[in-house]
Amino acid sequence: MLNKKTATNVDTTKEAKNTPDKHQPWKELGLKLEEYDEIKNILGRRPTSAELAMYSVMWSEHCSYKSSKIYLRQFGEKVTPEMTKNLMVGMGENAGVVDIGEGWAVTFKVESHNHPSYIEPFQGAATGVGGIVRDILTMGARPIAVMDQLRFGAPENPDTRRVVDGVVAGISFYGNCLGLPNIGGETVFDKVYQGNPLVNALSVGALRHEDLKLAKASNPGDLVILFGARTGADGIGGVSVLASETFDAEGPSRRPAVQVGDPFAEKVLIECCLELYKAQVVAGIQDLGGAGLSCATSELASNGNAGMKVQLQDVLLRDDSLTPEEILMSESQERMMAIVPKKDKAAFEAIVNKWEVEYSILGEVIKEPRLYIYWGDEEIVNVPPRTVAHDGPVYERPVAEPKWIKALNKDTTKNLAKSENPDELATQLMQIITSPNQASKNFITDQYDHYVGGNTALAMPDDAGMIRVDETSSLGIAIATDANGRYGQLDPYAGAQLALAEAYRNVATSGATPAAVTNCLNFGSPENPEVMWQFKQATAGLADACLELGIPVTGGNVSFYNQTGDVAIHPTPVVGVLGVIDDVARRIPSGWQDAGHNIYLLGTTEEELDGSVWSEVIHDHLGGLPPKVKLKEEKKLAEALNAASLQGLLASAHDLSEGGLAQALVECVSRFGVGARVYLDELKADNKISTTAALFSETQARVLVSVGREDDVKFIGLCEQRGIPVTRIGVTDTEPTLEIQHIASWPIADLKSASEATLPELFH
Repeated sequence: MLNKKTATNVDTTKEAKNTPDKHQPWKELGLKLEEYDEIKNILGRRPTSAELAMYSVMWSEHCSYKSSKIYLRQFGEKVTPEMTKNLMVGMGENAGVVDIGEGWAVTFKVESHNHPSYIEPFQGAATGVGGIVRDILTMGARPIAVMDQLRFGAPENPDTRRVVDGVVAGISFYGNCLGLPNIGGETVFDKVYQGNPLVNALSVGALRHEDLKLAKASNPGDLVILFGARTGADGIGGVSVLASETFDAEGPSRRPAVQVGDPFAEKVLIECCLELYKAQVVAGIQDLGGAGLSCATSELASNGNAGMKVQLQDVLLRDDSLTPEEILMSESQERMMAIVPKKDKAAFEAIVNKWEVEYSILGEVIKEPRLYIYWGDEEIVNVPPRTVAHDGPVYERPVAEPKWIKALNKDTTKNLAKSENPDELATQLMQIITSPNQASKNFITDQYDHYVGGNTALAMPDDAGMIRVDETSSLGIAIATDANGRYGQLDPYAGAQLALAEAYRNVATSGATPAAVTNCLNFGSPENPEVMWQFKQATAGLADACLELGIPVTGGNVSFYNQTGDVAIHPTPVVGVLGVIDDVARRIPSGWQDAGHNIYLLGTTEEELDGSVWSEVIHDHLGGLPPKVKLKEEKKLAEALNAASLQGLLASAHDLSEGGLAQALVECVSRFGVGARVYLDELKADNKISTTAALFSETQARVLVSVGREDDVKFIGLCEQRGIPVTRIGVTDTEPTLEIQHIASWPIADLKSASEATLPELFH
């Protein structure tokens, strides 16, 4: 039954004209005086309280990207025709869409849900997963997998336990209930994230080309239909920044700030939407997440260069005390807004009724580019939708290089003690592999279902997640996400490039060809000139690197205000790379499965220990400059791995990144329990490096591979043709041990149990 409640003291457009000097809480809603004045200028009067609420939330940093727009543009400018040839939908939509061949396309995106996840970890993380899945759904795709990128405070801090337990439980609960495999991600601990955990979530979906949907309302007469869960009070005070002073003392102060999710409702909604798409009864669609109805109505109308007439009293409510402003702001989950041609109304209703999904027809699309919203007979919103959704303020905020960065860059690892003593090196290796960031994440990832649906080809702890898209041809995609806040703090330009390079390399080691990029840019306050300098550097670095690697950015998210007081988090641009593989049976595992194979290190190794895990764990040090970015070498390496995979030459491949060769060796032997004998003499001599660097350097563009002896000559020839240095460093062994000559030998069981014990000991 439709809500027909009447509200008292409804602020109408007529009232707004007659009371130009009425006090309004623009400041409490996060607006600046000049922004409030601009709204009055656009409307030719003061806004109604509903209009003020809409503009305030849609012009917020989260929704408008007002501080980042000028820098994000370069992702669309620094491109070549070659980069965009397979791009079906780029930035600006709910998610990017990439043609992967055989009539298939994939859509993927990573977003943040940082602040809600600190306030209420379980629901914050759960609804982060739900929101990104709906973004994928709106493109016409079936969601097929999720990943998560997590940053927590110091593991020994008591509050970290609260956040870790809640976030992990929220992600696993929502994802597992949806039946979506969680195929990878990251978990990092660092005290800089203590009051600002980062909960970034990625989802990927698959669709046939003809099923592509866009978020626009362009045909006058089409119906505007809200369907899914009922609208409640949850989320008011989240993105919408509604404070208790906003409308009245009884209003938003009693509203929960964090949205509450229902994965079972979302699962039904997904199937319902996919059937609606199949029946071709939906002309445009938008999910309701941040900013709720304010966002959906204004964006759909603006994207379609049209307008809408909407009756707000027809919204189905689960709390009939909500004011019109609160209904517009509610961020209740599991809701969609569809634009449906009138001729398809009966077919639409038949499908939503079949799935027992509630719906209400709120109004229709009009030709005039104007958004009219009514409360009964009263007009409470009359605005040009584009001014709400797209033409908000754009700031070029002050930028200043941090005063501290030169001193930080000069404080290198050059003078830190580097041992050549075997016992000390063996101890350091164990310290590193059992440190919270390098230790096994099974304690967390075992809570996720990796294989539900039966199409997972690779999942954690492999370097990349891989999903089969087409069960007939075995066409598939691989995804990896990476970020390194320590590198970002030392040099945000290079730090962003290194995150991209690592994700790119991880996809390449799986046997897939890197094809597209998504990102979630996590930074401190944009009102801090030093943070804006970091942001400017990072976006330029990422755009320049994408251009050099030849892969486009398809979309993403910006998360600002990640700081406690004046102390910002380290710049943490999370970069996701999607790759395409013609047959998932060709995937390359990240560990050794057979004894008697030769182990090769591809690439050169340098004394690059600044910002490394070794410097952090052994010396509690952060300073210097991160490893040099080697994009040309990364590209050559990816091409070589792809060629070797096509010829079936590789038994395994594992990238070298945080923790260096030592970490990679431990992970390779632990993956399937196959041992190895390793010697470093040739590596040290050829590269003129110390034993510490041979073990722990984080030089880029390096991969560890194992090759059957019968394929040796062919593989080495393939690498030499491409100018890739190849160093033989050992052989896989029947003995279940990792032996590094002249240093130590460890039973694999001991390495695994030590690595797997770290997180349970911290969090049980």
